[in-house]
Amino acid sequence: MKYSGIGGQAVMEGVMMKNKESYAVAVRTPDQSIVVDTGEYLGIVTNKKLRKLPFIRGVINFVESLVLGMKTLTFSASFFEEEEKESEQTAKDEKREKREENMMMGGTIAVALLLAVGIFMILPYYLSLIFKQYIESVWLLALIEGLIRMILFLAYVAGISLVPDIRRVYMYHGAEHKCINCIEHGMDLTVENVKKSSRLHKRCGTSFLFLVVFISVIFFMFIQTDVRILRLLLRILLIPVIAGVSYECIRLAGRSDHWLVNLFSKPGLCIQKITTKEPSDDMIEVGIAAVEAVFDWKTYVKEMRRE
Repeated sequence: MKYSGIGGQAVMEGVMMKNKESYAVAVRTPDQSIVVDTGEYLGIVTNKKLRKLPFIRGVINFVESLVLGMKTLTFSASFFEEEEKESEQTAKDEKREKREENMMMGGTIAVALLLAVGIFMILPYYLSLIFKQYIESVWLLALIEGLIRMILFLAYVAGISLVPDIRRVYMYHGAEHKCINCIEHGMDLTVENVKKSSRLHKRCGTSFLFLVVFISVIFFMFIQTDVRILRLLLRILLIPVIAGVSYECIRLAGRSDHWLVNLFSKPGLCIQKITTKEPSDDMIEVGIAAVEAVFDWKTYVKEMRRE
């Protein structure tokens, strides 16, 4: 397997693929046609030296993936709104609408982050305090807190998979992974080849989130204080550090086939069996359309075969 540098995510009835600064969103519209929207995303930090710094780049990439992910998700959802927008709009109206959309998107990301911090960082801490009267070891309490955090994470991932719309998103997630695996294993990007490829990938966001939860357990076991409010504050302040470390682990996993790296990647891949589902042929076609809009897979595969 050869690292391609391409990544993506599932959106509503579609797939987004990103290659360097270029991205494409392919959506299967209600009339069953495929609409592809391409663009360039330079990110929130333009300083190239800063973007290459280990650990710092992980935090930057995490925030940028949230912003781009929300943007492309909003685009895909626009095809399924109940009320269609009026066909004739003035430039002023469009500008105002764009501004309002950006504000809404920023607000949505902020609320999502606050909820994530509250549910997966703060709530497990308070739940672990229930055991404080029975357990004196701070290490064991930190381990219990981590187990609660992991259970909440797995319950959330499995619970939302029961929602029909989310299940379809998981199927498109599978299509995204299968397309990337297809080309990274040197096969032509066709529906038949994609169907034969794995729907699990070591560079997946699911694996990243698992690592965030897992690494947080280690951090909170060794970074201790007797002041309760300070313990809580540390859990929030350490989130960027944990995200940076998790990113470096995922980055290494995507570039190495060492047995130790593969072993470390196993838990994340197992969780992907929940967050990805086998896609239908028409979903794979959408994934292929997204790849071809930003990536010259034919040249890439040809070079792989030469090597």
